[in-house]
Amino acid sequence: MQKCYNENGEKRSFLRILNLYFLKGDFILKEYHTLNELLVYLFNCIMDIEQKNLITGEFSDISNNDMHIIEAVGLQGHRNMSAVAKQLNITIGTLTITVNRLVKKGYVIRQRSEQDKRVVHLALSEKGQRAYAHHKQFHKQMIDGAIQYLSTEELKVLIKALSGLIDYFHNE
Repeated sequence: MQKCYNENGEKRSFLRILNLYFLKGDFILKEYHTLNELLVYLFNCIMDIEQKNLITGEFSDISNNDMHIIEAVGLQGHRNMSAVAKQLNITIGTLTITVNRLVKKGYVIRQRSEQDKRVVHLALSEKGQRAYAHHKQFHKQMIDGAIQYLSTEELKVLIKALSGLIDYFHNE
């Protein structure tokens, strides 16, 4: 599947990508194939746009994955490692590696539980809170841009369709 941006950083048009299939003689695109292409393309676009817009300036020293761990730790603080790993569907070992980097870079604070020294709680530092706010603002702008041309009815249909996809993926 094509990325949202080409090697020169120029946006690719999804319609242009679909037209490539027509030019190759595949005149009848099945709905499932089109949906697959749309989902993969959308995923790649979101990842590309996040990389381009989030991982800049003060936050250029972290990755998209790091930003999502910061988001999962959240502003409420003192989430334990197990809860964060479960939310992100990753192992505690994988989380530990990333948290170690985020602690060194000043985004996350790690604290041992007073009651049970085996339990590690995570909280965001001031820098982590700024990254969290930056990420939240990016998503707000992305959603505002995505829905600006949709009617209320179209938005309801989109929400219903996406909710159905989420239900499917949660059951897999």
